Amino acid sequence: MEPDLIQVLIVDDHEPLRRGLISMVKATPDMRVVGEAGTGAEAVSLADALQPDVVLMDLQMPDGGGLEATRRVTAAHPHIRVLVLTMHDDDDSVFTALQAGARGYLLKGALKGEILRAIRVVYSGEAIFGPSVAQRLVSYFAALKTSASVYPFPELTEREREILGLVAQRLGNQAIAERLMLSEKTVRNNISNIFAKLQVADRTEAIRRAHEAGLNS
Repeated sequence: MEPDLIQVLIVDDHEPLRRGLISMVKATPDMRVVGEAGTGAEAVSLADALQPDVVLMDLQMPDGGGLEATRRVTAAHPHIRVLVLTMHDDDDSVFTALQAGARGYLLKGALKGEILRAIRVVYSGEAIFGPSVAQRLVSYFAALKTSASVYPFPELTEREREILGLVAQRLGNQAIAERLMLSEKTVRNNISNIFAKLQVADRTEAIRRAHEAGLNS
């Protein structure tokens, strides 16, 4: 094998599509097809044996093995980059694939140039996503940011924020326990956690922080 070529393993259970991808990669001067597979199990076996640079991976196959294959390949061979090429752009598929170790995620409607560019990008160590997938990721993280801005002190649990709000009203532990129908010990433990998470030394400093964040009523 010529070391300057990107070694690509193509995994898809749909043979006509697999043949088309193989032809596309073979016609590209800086790439070489080193193998092909139609199941997740075959993909893992070939990745072990062939050590490709990039695996072009379908998710939905008869053995359901695209995600598991991605996990196993990236865990065993961190240098192998998995680029998902699938029909599915739902949240579960996208985030599960990323958690499994995929470095890129494209939909099967992607143009030839997009797929080839994505192979080069993940080979270089970067991550890449198709436009609709990228938009989904942007929306997801924007929602997280909004959530954090709506709720002050995101490091606190909902119960801890509730107790901090009552501390800010200058209620004592017994009064908070009665209000929330908790034991005083539970309230004390929560307040200790609040102090640690907010890095404050005492109730006075916690009240000041709470008032600054608007937790005063």
